[in-house]
Amino acid sequence: MDLKERLHAHLRQIVRNRDPYLNTQGHFYVQQYICQELQRWGTVKTHQFQMRGKTHQNLILNFPALDDKKTSPILIGAHYDAIPETPGADDNATGVAVLLELARLLAAEPLEFPVRLVAFDLEEYGMVGSSHYAAELKQNQQPLRLMLSLEMLGYCNPSPGSQRYPAGLQFFYPNRGDFIALVGNLPTLADLKHLSRSFHQVGTSCEWLPVPNKGLPIPQTRLSDHSPFWDKGYQAIMVTDTSFMRNPYYHKSSDTIETLDLDFLAGICRGLLAGIRHL
Repeated sequence: MDLKERLHAHLRQIVRNRDPYLNTQGHFYVQQYICQELQRWGTVKTHQFQMRGKTHQNLILNFPALDDKKTSPILIGAHYDAIPETPGADDNATGVAVLLELARLLAAEPLEFPVRLVAFDLEEYGMVGSSHYAAELKQNQQPLRLMLSLEMLGYCNPSPGSQRYPAGLQFFYPNRGDFIALVGNLPTLADLKHLSRSFHQVGTSCEWLPVPNKGLPIPQTRLSDHSPFWDKGYQAIMVTDTSFMRNPYYHKSSDTIETLDLDFLAGICRGLLAGIRHL
C-alpha cells in the first residue's frame, strides 16, 4: 500500500463513536487498535490517570536516538477520543492516523535524536490526558526538544472565503482553506520556519503563526494538547487544518471519512516526516 492507502486503512479502524464515557466500546476498540499498531515498532508504555472514577491511558512509544545520544526527545502527540456520538474523522482520527504512519516510517529509518509518540486520551474534556502528562514531565524535570500536537489534519477547501480566523488575522493570511497551519509559542520561531519550508518542499501549502504569552491573547490557539505544554514552559507547536475555522463538520455526526481530502492528509504526513528528520 502507498501512504494514502495506509492512512485510509487506519481511518477505517479509528473513525467511529468513541467517547470514553458514552461510547465505551468504540473508545476501547480504538485504544486497542492504536496499541496494536504501535507495538509493531516497539514496547508501548501506558501513562495512567484518573477522571470520573475511571482509569484512562495515554499510550507511549519511544524511539531511541540512532547513536544513543543523551539528547532531549521530540514528542509527537495526537488525541484519540472524540465528542460523544460523533465519528470524529477529522477530529482527530486524522491526527492519530498520521501518528501511526510516523511510527512505521521512523522505525524504518531511526533519527539521530530520540522521538516519543504519544496518543492522548480526554482531549475533548479539556486536554486532560496531555495536562497530566505534561505536569508529570515537569515535576520530574524531564526536558523536551519540542512537542508537536497533531490536531485535525484532513479537511481542505480551496474555495475563496472557506477559511476564517480569530479577529484581525484575516488581514495577514489567505482566505482559502487549502493549507496546513503551524501555531507555536515564541521559542519555536525557528522550528516554525523550518517545518513550513519542509511542507512547501513536498508540495503542501503551509502558514505559520507564533503566539506570545502561552497563546492567551488568542484563545483559539490553545484548543489542543500543545497548550498544557506551553503552560509548563515547553516549546510546542500545533499542526492543524484550523478546525472549526474551516471545517463545517466539526463536532458533528457528519465528521466522516468522506469529507476528508486524503491527498492533503498524505502530503501533511510527508511534510512532517521531512521536517522532523532535520529538526
